[in-house]
Amino acid sequence: MTGGGLLVAGTTSDAGKSVVTAGICRWLVRRGVKVAPFKGQNMSLNSFVTREGAEIGRAQAMQAQAARVEPTALMNPVLLKPGSDRSSQVVLMGRPVGELSAKGYHGGRQRELFEPVMACLEELRGTYDAVICEGAGSPAEINLRRTDIVNMGIARAARLPVLVVGDIDRGGVFAQFFGTTALLSPEDQALVAGYLVNKFRGDVSLLEPGLEMLLGLTGRRTFGVLPYAHGLGIDEEDGLRVSLRGAVRESVVAPPVGEDVLRVAVCAVPLMSNFTDVDALAAEPGVVVRFVDRAEELADADLVVVPGTRGTVKALAWLRERGIADALVRRAAEGRPVLGICGGFQALGEHIEDDVESRCGAVDGLGLLPVRVRFAPDKTLARPVGEALGARVEGYEIHHGVAEVLGGDPFLDGCRVGAVWGTHWHGSLESDDFRRAFLRAVAAQAGRRFVPAPDTSFGTLREEQLDRLGDLIEEHADTDALMRLIEEGAPVGLPFIPPGAP
Repeated sequence: MTGGGLLVAGTTSDAGKSVVTAGICRWLVRRGVKVAPFKGQNMSLNSFVTREGAEIGRAQAMQAQAARVEPTALMNPVLLKPGSDRSSQVVLMGRPVGELSAKGYHGGRQRELFEPVMACLEELRGTYDAVICEGAGSPAEINLRRTDIVNMGIARAARLPVLVVGDIDRGGVFAQFFGTTALLSPEDQALVAGYLVNKFRGDVSLLEPGLEMLLGLTGRRTFGVLPYAHGLGIDEEDGLRVSLRGAVRESVVAPPVGEDVLRVAVCAVPLMSNFTDVDALAAEPGVVVRFVDRAEELADADLVVVPGTRGTVKALAWLRERGIADALVRRAAEGRPVLGICGGFQALGEHIEDDVESRCGAVDGLGLLPVRVRFAPDKTLARPVGEALGARVEGYEIHHGVAEVLGGDPFLDGCRVGAVWGTHWHGSLESDDFRRAFLRAVAAQAGRRFVPAPDTSFGTLREEQLDRLGDLIEEHADTDALMRLIEEGAPVGLPFIPPGAP
């Protein structure tokens, strides 16, 4: 098989496109197919740095891991990082190229990106046996079809068959499938090969009459019905959830190794980025992680995490408005643990000069760490390796803020003062030995008789989750038909469903 492909579209956002794409990648690579993921345009604050120093969506990095290949900028050539409801930073081939309003982007700039996006897709198709593309939102967003570079726009240009995923747990999945197809032009409909039902609960035989009627109405088959699977821990584009906590808590209830649990509160700051930093904490038996947005919710926490954010100054204002800033200052004075990561680290410092991100100029930080931050026009993108607490640590950096550390004890690239820790490094807690050492230090500071499990491997847990995704495809989809679709394209002669695109 040479240069085969498939576009996984969805009836809605969060229909399960990322999960299905990852599952298909893992199923294919287990069959000996050399496969790569691709998403032409991604909108997410949850990003990752590749080994060549390019920023891409974490979902595509996760899908690359599912495919057992190294993630590259080719797999996500355009990344949009929202800075407000109306504007986003545009990242092209892993590097920021400017800030644009939604109107400005869809009004002209997006069309300019079509050629580089298609060039990336064609390069991948020339290198891999198959490329599994993920769409964005819905292909039936008719207001955006003219400038589309992620759904039917690339399907038409690359002659990719399209599999439409629908979340039946939300209800109305038959209407979603029919309506999505009927709102596409005849040329786009010709590529919609069929459907995949996601998150089904119950007896599949009760669903089959509806699938037969859908076939009669659209002339398109359903390629599988995936059951609702609890605790699928994958890196998401956006949202407030702790992915691997769900996996550990819902599959095997692992008791704490020590006498106490350790409670972690994560401040749900505005424009929160890379919230997956705390997944590795949640994977530990006896660690309870929750997102909070009220000061009183910090009271019983053994560790408070101030996470990364696309808006450090905005997050500072939010912390102050909600009284969380005062609660953090009290915690520091009492010697109770606080961890700041990236933008959260910057917020814990003394002073910020920001003429880049918020353009607010001079702003006082919380003053918990002896750090001064100046925002630079160029973004730092790096994959550092170091040592802390006697353990090797790997991480990645994505930030405009340049920190000048003026004191405290060294901690990765940041510092530690008493029970307050700060670093720009995302992903550091995925290093198992370091995470255990850090949790032991936090437990001692918090006065908890918590003991990290000696054998928790975050990498192994992630691999197990990716294998579960592959199992879902292998066990609940018509894989022979799916393979024909990837190899041969959409069937010829699929019927047109009126009215079509206006």
